[in-house]
Amino acid sequence: MSDGGLEELFGMTAPPPAAAPKARRRRSPALRVVGNVVLVAAVTVVVVAALRAGSVQAPLLLVVALIAGLRLITIAATAVRPPRPMKGHASAGNAAARATDSLRATVRRWEQTLDKAHSDSDTYARNVLPVLGELADERLRLRHGLTRASDPRRARQLLGEEAWAVLSDPGRRGLKTRDLETYVQAMERL
Repeated sequence: MSDGGLEELFGMTAPPPAAAPKARRRRSPALRVVGNVVLVAAVTVVVVAALRAGSVQAPLLLVVALIAGLRLITIAATAVRPPRPMKGHASAGNAAARATDSLRATVRRWEQTLDKAHSDSDTYARNVLPVLGELADERLRLRHGLTRASDPRRARQLLGEEAWAVLSDPGRRGLKTRDLETYVQAMERL
């Protein structure tokens, strides 16, 4: 089964993005290194001054190493943080609503494809039938270690004659909803 997901299987493409976000200008690596060295030096001066004001003696090399290590940790944490939400879009706290909306939109596209497949046999043969076949092959592979192509006799037994006939005949007319439900249930029983 392909790794493209159901979108690829149904032949759908995602709508084009509204506008690409502006690319941030990145500083040169040398400038970043110099900036980090200056930052570490400034923080070191402040920490050493605070330690001396409190009459605490600490080796300068240890203070520099601790501050440089802390800066490296903050750089690493910044590199792996999730991206910030774009302005004008749902806030980060509303991620569940965005996921629900995109799920709804995807399911709506699938429903439209399936509705169109009932009346248009080409849509059924081109979009729905291959998906059902791949789903059946995947279920057979996961549960029984075979596919329709690798062991047709055993796959036919497991799927049943009616489901086998539907999946084997690419030129077949579209199915009624209850027939389709019957074949999907046969695949779920696998």
